[in-house]
Amino acid sequence: MGLISRLFWPDMRFKNIYEITPQLLSECGINAVISDIDNTLVTYDDPSPTTEARCWLASMKEAGIKIAFISNNTGERVEKFCEGMDCYFRAESGKPSRKYLLEALTHMGVDKANAALLGDQLFTDVLAGKLAGIRTILVDPIKDVMTPLFRFKRALEKPILSAYERHISKNRQKDKDK
Repeated sequence: MGLISRLFWPDMRFKNIYEITPQLLSECGINAVISDIDNTLVTYDDPSPTTEARCWLASMKEAGIKIAFISNNTGERVEKFCEGMDCYFRAESGKPSRKYLLEALTHMGVDKANAALLGDQLFTDVLAGKLAGIRTILVDPIKDVMTPLFRFKRALEKPILSAYERHISKNRQKDKDK
């Protein structure tokens, strides 16, 4: 599974963004997060950050962790979401293209080694981060849009995530046995 694990296995995986703390990111040497929006921070139905998401974003900012938003959604959607935030953002980014991830790093003045991409999809978010040479953080989707395309993509993700989880579980067991 060499190529698949290199391109599609996240470096970290969490149930949701609230499990990701500024302290955890700092301990990993991460001082900038390039985040997806839809199904990562909020549902597609939330036009702007929820109170909880705003608090999470504020905790990052207070800890000195820079945030940028890269989305494949429309300009109108992304601009509305980012309204009032002083941050880099890009809509219709063409993820898994790495172009705007690298642009975000330059804009934030951050080296690849100190950044991570946060998202909910393997074939757009994780792959984009891997192609850009930055660490990736995968969260479970908040609420999937069940269009045929999304059902198909999620079905393709299942065996990859199962292999990833088996690998992680095996490594945890090895660590326990030491």
